[in-house]
Amino acid sequence: MGNLIWAAIFVLLSSAAASADELRTAVDEDYPYLEALYKHLHANPELSFREEKTAARLVREMRQIGFTVTEKIGGHGFVAVLENGDGPTVMVRTDLDALPVQEKTELPYASTVKSVEQTGQEVSVMHACGHDVHMTVFTGTARRLMALKDQWSGTLVMIGQPAEERGAGAIAMLRDGLFTKFPRPDYNLAWHVNPALESGKVGYVPEWSYANVDSVNIKVKGIGGHGAYPHTTKDPIVIGAQIVLALQTIASREIPAQTPVVVTVGAFHAGAKHNVISEEAHLQLTVRTYEDETRQQVLDAIERISVNTARAAGVPEDKLPVMTIKDEYTPSGYNNPQLTERIVGLLETKLGEDKLELGRPVMGGEDFARYGRVEPRIPSLMLSLGSIEPERMAAARAGEVQLPSLHSAYYAPDLQPTLTTGVYAMTHAVLELMAGE
Repeated sequence: MGNLIWAAIFVLLSSAAASADELRTAVDEDYPYLEALYKHLHANPELSFREEKTAARLVREMRQIGFTVTEKIGGHGFVAVLENGDGPTVMVRTDLDALPVQEKTELPYASTVKSVEQTGQEVSVMHACGHDVHMTVFTGTARRLMALKDQWSGTLVMIGQPAEERGAGAIAMLRDGLFTKFPRPDYNLAWHVNPALESGKVGYVPEWSYANVDSVNIKVKGIGGHGAYPHTTKDPIVIGAQIVLALQTIASREIPAQTPVVVTVGAFHAGAKHNVISEEAHLQLTVRTYEDETRQQVLDAIERISVNTARAAGVPEDKLPVMTIKDEYTPSGYNNPQLTERIVGLLETKLGEDKLELGRPVMGGEDFARYGRVEPRIPSLMLSLGSIEPERMAAARAGEVQLPSLHSAYYAPDLQPTLTTGVYAMTHAVLELMAGE
């Protein structure tokens, strides 16, 4: 009896290994198709809120694969649904938009696109944040999961999200009925390329991974006058400078040292002439936190410091600073620990333990986080996709070269291993959650 049990286990393990090898082969064989799609997307980027042609191309891909697709969700967003019997609902997300960056990679398929930004300024456009990789891996994953329909059961919801770079696309899709007009997910999954991780590897961060991102404007009012007679004025530049310095005490004196906080004043605008004290100064801040309670504490402190610094300078009550927070708020990203452990454990068996790398939380923002914050909360996981040639990574660690970051005009992924690893790993992740393997 014991020999029979071991024989059965051996057959199951051999079958699983064969299945994994077949998927790897299928992904590798699909690479020329994926490469052509990637190069098209890379050479034809579109800015946030203007992803019309990009969305149309992916919609066409998803319909050809066999998904039911609904367009114009939250702008140029789309929702592709594949119902495949009883089981969980898994959502896979890609972003669509590019950045106002002039590409300098000198690749033969480099972007030469120009467009008009929301400000009316003409800018160059580039996929400098890897959204072209995300879209290609997204499409490749959809192709594999359709081919493997007999190995999973449930509902697959694949969404193309606009305006990620402005932190506005996720909330637009949710407001447009993403989780009410379409199947509500049991799990949310997504990739983000990593410019500091070798291609062929997958990075992960349990729990907090991305930060709350707030864009704060402070209008500092004063009483203007002649630069030779400052005693007759309330100088908003001096008051603004005092506010800038005082804001630095929030992280150092009001928040526990173990709690990450960033308060950066990125712009200070005031005045137009040497000898004129202006009526107003304008400060622009970016504020980064993780916990929502910390976020509110920091925002309250910014307003308190601004208002009371002006009061201390003798500014009248009707001219105290006004603080506004832009709508493009991005909530902090939280990777569900149980979901992270489950998927990472699976990928260690499929890719090898040496291909999984524990990362660290960053203070960047990603509005994928919004999908997991809808009550009741949905377990969500954003994995990190390595994209740099191992030799370049080794040279960078040795201090011999400096790697371009995301949003750099020089960022270019190591294409084949990045795309194939992304498709292979995400396909396995969905199969695991669909309990179909």
